[in-house]
Amino acid sequence: MKRKSIMIQGTASSVGKSILTAAFCRIFKQDGYSVAPFKSQNMALNSFITEEGLEMGRAQVVQAEAAQVTPHVLMNPILLKPSTDKKAQVIFMGKVHKNMSAVEYHEFKPELKLMVKDAYSKLSDQYDIVVLEGAGSPAEINLRENDIVNMGMAELSDSPVILVGDIDRGGVFASIYGTIMLMTEEEKKRIKGVIINKFRGDIEILKPGLEMIEDLTGVPVLGVVPYTHLRIEDEDSLSERFKFDAEKEGQIKVEILYLPHVSNFTDFNIFETQEDVNVRYVMRGQTIGDPDVLIIPGSKNTIEDLIYLRNSGLEEQIIRLSRKGKRIVGICGGYQILGNKLSDPLHTESAISDIHGLGLLDIDTVFEAEKTTTQVSGRITSSTIESLNNLEVAGYEIHMGVTSLGEKASPFVEITERLEEEVSIMDGAISDDGKVFGSYIHGIFDDVNFTRTFLNEIRKEKGLDDLTSKVQSFDEFKETEYEKLADVVRKNVDIKKVYDIIKAW
Repeated sequence: MKRKSIMIQGTASSVGKSILTAAFCRIFKQDGYSVAPFKSQNMALNSFITEEGLEMGRAQVVQAEAAQVTPHVLMNPILLKPSTDKKAQVIFMGKVHKNMSAVEYHEFKPELKLMVKDAYSKLSDQYDIVVLEGAGSPAEINLRENDIVNMGMAELSDSPVILVGDIDRGGVFASIYGTIMLMTEEEKKRIKGVIINKFRGDIEILKPGLEMIEDLTGVPVLGVVPYTHLRIEDEDSLSERFKFDAEKEGQIKVEILYLPHVSNFTDFNIFETQEDVNVRYVMRGQTIGDPDVLIIPGSKNTIEDLIYLRNSGLEEQIIRLSRKGKRIVGICGGYQILGNKLSDPLHTESAISDIHGLGLLDIDTVFEAEKTTTQVSGRITSSTIESLNNLEVAGYEIHMGVTSLGEKASPFVEITERLEEEVSIMDGAISDDGKVFGSYIHGIFDDVNFTRTFLNEIRKEKGLDDLTSKVQSFDEFKETEYEKLADVVRKNVDIKKVYDIIKAW
């Protein structure tokens, strides 16, 4: 039997392709099918490490979670991680290939096409339905040659396509019409339906427009999905997450620096589930406020981001906060930035060989050629924050730096399991007063017990009683959100027509 597939493409970036792909993954799973997501090429600084120690984009991890399957690199064979404005690290099947410019990568595409097709074939052999996601817009006619992510991928997988437009940004009918009209006749034949996403208002007012766009394009509108607030990971830089929620009156203020090369900002999504926490992302050109906790996240180019902090005046603000006794936390690249010195003798990340860090942790970091990519679990070893001692934590590492501790820093975590093998490795560091700590472990805050205990330490200092999290498990919380997403899409999209498209192709 021929395996079935459907592809979600968009009129532009940020129209909701990733979330709708996740929705269809969950709907098909609910209906009894085995289903997997697939995106041949993902450009993102948010990544994840699989059970095998391989790196892939987090968007496909979210979609795999929605499909209730284990994430695998076959779902995202190519991951591009921009390191500068002109170059990106190319990761193929979970391993670093090399850094490439756009021209070099374009020349590499014909070779990649065969490898991508092979990855898709292996994945599709394992599932009833594969839901593919495109990237950006299929109407970028300058990129049509050797395309491996939009219509080129639809052809490789022989998939019908649903086109998604975002009405919230305006011009949705023009973008749908223009996208379809810029396609070749063969490409147009694959477009079997349109979904309008992020609608606010009265659907009756929209209906004449729906009829006209169907007449103009000959493609049916399958549904109009309302603008819905869901707490599901969004890797996009235009995420609503970065807009401060002024209406939320959190008793604990957490501020997160949005670095120019920020990676894995999803590490901190859990804070948004805590009723006593107000989260603010400090964007370029903004100043740090008076938070209870300041977080420096991961970075794809740690040295460049350290220079950004220095030149923007944020470094001085961070040090001033630390002197006031506020808590400063660094994850991965942010952990390295907190140290005394960062050295890059092989110029792995930068042309700069040595640079001094913020000096808030007594650590030194040296960048090496090999990237560490592992899933880990362990326990907190800090004796300076007594309530955290021996708490179990888990997550994953993605870094090229090796960090050594000085006399004034103690290890923060003992890693006891790495890639399912028992180990005893010390990770991270914490200052003598417990106010500054850092770790290489992404996802360490996903453990509600660890996060809630840490937040209750802050509540204690503010003279507040401990608070119990209403979210008992972050995984269970995400499951609830995936169910909400599926429910919204079922109610507003003709799912029978979607199945008809899949079966008829």
